[in-house]
Amino acid sequence: MSVPYIKLITMHPKANKYIKQLNLKKHPEGGYYKEVYRSGEIILPEHLPKRYKQSRSFSTSIYFLLEGKQFSSFHILKSDELWHFYDGSTVLVYIINQKGKLSVKRLGREKDSDLQLAIEKQNWFAAELKDKKSFSLFGCTVSPGFEFDDFEIGKRDDLIQKFPQHSALIKRLTKS
Repeated sequence: MSVPYIKLITMHPKANKYIKQLNLKKHPEGGYYKEVYRSGEIILPEHLPKRYKQSRSFSTSIYFLLEGKQFSSFHILKSDELWHFYDGSTVLVYIINQKGKLSVKRLGREKDSDLQLAIEKQNWFAAELKDKKSFSLFGCTVSPGFEFDDFEIGKRDDLIQKFPQHSALIKRLTKS
């Protein structure tokens, strides 16, 4: 009786170290995360733009880690988000604005990359590693603070219908 061949996927050692050390969990959009800060003060709904239906913390932040061929699937937020680079490979961040214009930002230490970047609210965005044999650890800060109610994961067919000029990228960076 033969045993079926199982391909073992090995994780980058530093990625594995960070996942354990920082107690990161799988994120619905891909990768790993952990909330590390949530402001103790809140903004009441009447003092927020109408897109928010409930109170929000002033600010929140998370650690986020991508490893190997993992990607952060296209999604959209109701708040601006700042990304801060910590370690590993450069991250390619793809942003499709409300008019359908695509821009690519690079988060990392390499030439033509930034250590911090901003993603404006209500734009679709996704991310992947430049070096698929590496990992990247970065942080994300959201203000007003993040709530999963403010998060929408992109549906592949809907995004392709809305932005057909970016269909290949959308197919690659969304879950089927």
